[in-house]
Order: sequence, then structure tokens, then C-alpha cells
Amino acid sequence: MGESDRYQEYRQPKPRFRLRFGDDNNALMAIFTLNVVFFLTLKLIEVIYYFYDQSSGDFNHGVVEWFALPANLTKLSERPWTILTFMFSENGTNMGNILRLAGNMLWLWAFGSLLQRMTGNDKILPVYIYGGVLGGIVFIIANYSIPALAPTLPTASLIGANAATMAVATATTTLHPNFKFFQQIRGGIPIWVLLAVYILIDLAGIAGLGHPAAAHSLSHLGGALAGYLFIVLLRKGKDGSLWMNRLYHWFMNLFNPNKKGHDTSLKEKIFYDTGNRAPYSKKSIITQQRVDEILDKINQRGYHFLTDEEKEILKKAAEEDL
Repeated sequence: MGESDRYQEYRQPKPRFRLRFGDDNNALMAIFTLNVVFFLTLKLIEVIYYFYDQSSGDFNHGVVEWFALPANLTKLSERPWTILTFMFSENGTNMGNILRLAGNMLWLWAFGSLLQRMTGNDKILPVYIYGGVLGGIVFIIANYSIPALAPTLPTASLIGANAATMAVATATTTLHPNFKFFQQIRGGIPIWVLLAVYILIDLAGIAGLGHPAAAHSLSHLGGALAGYLFIVLLRKGKDGSLWMNRLYHWFMNLFNPNKKGHDTSLKEKIFYDTGNRAPYSKKSIITQQRVDEILDKINQRGYHFLTDEEKEILKKAAEEDL
């Protein structure tokens, strides 16, 4: 593999991305799983309600309200967890809601698989959560700010992955606006066109809700804003996913009995104890071609996406005036 081949993947993501359901630590698969599990859980509970001759109103009041995000702040204070659960849930089992869940997961796969390929596995879930949270906040503000929504404020609620999925779609488009899908069709369809189609379909799907549609539409656009801001800040060196990933790893290590096991320390003492010797360090061969490739990568993705080795190459190239 030549030097030019090593960095070719950064110039244009591979158009085909195979989602491997068995891969470990697949954040995109984890989002799919949570959405399906929440949906099936609500469906199972709904079937139990119907078995005991309970109405859909009883089901919504007794169960769905504990997953959906309420617009009323008093209700929200009683169930604060809904700021997270609403973005992984879908209300009811009628065909319209099933299609909405399927549509959200399809758009999430289309944009999320590309984002995962461009930024790695640790960005997609934070973007999804940021989008859902900001979308929920915008939904609450809209219900309190728009006079026409005042009569529905006590009962208004938000549920579904739309705002969070919109954040993933917008973040992907912002990160690589020149990427093209279906490149065999007249050179491909730009990703921003696909995003525009998604937004139009999403807004059209909630147009029949009447006045409440305003709050839902704004919440979805709030999710889009979250995805855009995440990438803008990331390019400026401010990674909003770091604290979330650190919290996740800290929490998971609480249940890891081998975190400070004897095997690790023994291995370090026997095999990795180098005494006063300096560890081996790899020195990269600096060529003009490789420097140009790194500069191309900066132009296309930003300095933040350089590896430590690439940053060191640029530093040495500047010192040597290459």
C-alpha cells in the first residue's frame, strides 16, 4: 500500500457501508436496539391492557405518559427521565406509528452509517442524544411561547426519534456536504439534497396535527440545529462527545471486576517494565507527497481529525522547511 493509499479513505468515504449486526460496541446498532426494545415493550403492555378490556386512553394515561416528554414543566419535574426516554419510544401500534418508526430507523441508517464511518463509533450516540434533548427543550419553549398552543399545554407531549434522527442527518451533511449517494446515477445525488427531502417529508408528516404541529416542527428543527452545532464546535476543537463517552466508560467500569485485576498488573510488571530504557518510538519518513496528503485532509475534514502522527509530521515538516 502506497502513501497515497493510506489517506485515500479520508478524501471520500466509501459509498457502501455494511452494517454488521454482530459487531461489538456498534453505537448505531445500539440506537436501533433501544428503539425496537422500547417499542416492543410498549406494544406488549398495550396488548395486556386490551386483554383486560382497558381503553387506549387508559393505556396512554397509564403507560405512554411515563415515556413521552410532557410540555408542562410541572409534569416534567415529576418524570425528568422522559427527556431521554421520549427519543427512543414510539406511541401506539397503529400502522401510522409503525411506519414512522420504520422511517426514522431508515433515515438514521442512511445518515448514521455514513457519520459513523467518517468520525468513528463514539460520535453518533452523543449527536443523537444532543438532538433529542435540544428538540425536547425547543418543544417545551414553543408550547409556552405560542399563544395558540396554550389550551393544549397541560396535555401536550412529545414522543419519537424524529428530532434525534434529524440531528444525525444534519451533522452528517454538515461534516461532508459534498458527499454523494447513488453515484452511478448522473454522478450521484448530493447529501444536502437528501437532507432537504428528509426535512420536507418529516414536516409534511406532521402537518395534519393542526396547531400542535408548530411545536413538533420546531422540535425537529431544534434537533437539526443540535447536529449542526456539534460539527461546528468539533471543527473548532471542542468535542461535545468526550464527557458523554467518559461517563459511559466510567459507569461500565463500575461493573468490571477485572478493572484492577492481578493479571493486568502482572503482565505489566513482566512484559512492559522497561526500567530506565526509553520505549520504542516510531519515526515517520517525511516526504512532500505525504505532507500534501495531510494538508488535503485538513482542507476536507479539518485539523481536528488529524492523528498525532500526522500532527507530528506537519510539525517536523515546518521545522525542516519542507
